[in-house]
Amino acid sequence: MTDVNTGTVQVLIPTPLRTYTRGEAKVSASGATIAEVLLDLNANFPGIRDRLVEEDGEIRRFVNVFVNGQNARKLQGAATPLKAGDEIGIIPAMAGGSSR
Repeated sequence: MTDVNTGTVQVLIPTPLRTYTRGEAKVSASGATIAEVLLDLNANFPGIRDRLVEEDGEIRRFVNVFVNGQNARKLQGAATPLKAGDEIGIIPAMAGGSSR
């Protein structure tokens, strides 16, 4: 039998979302998957999860989430398993640029 991992991970918060984390650029959260970590993050910083996931719990298309440098979309999305010590990076997608 395997134990469910609910270890602590580090979450890197992008500047636009730091209003939720009282200015903190890096916070700790717990969970066995990205989805669980985002729930834990929201418990400590209410409202942040709504900026990151759709109603069905999947990561919003304009938000990129990385686990130890790997894009979660290429893994298992919000269901990507995590282990204690992992680093989660949240990167809002960039838009715009030159029309030349």
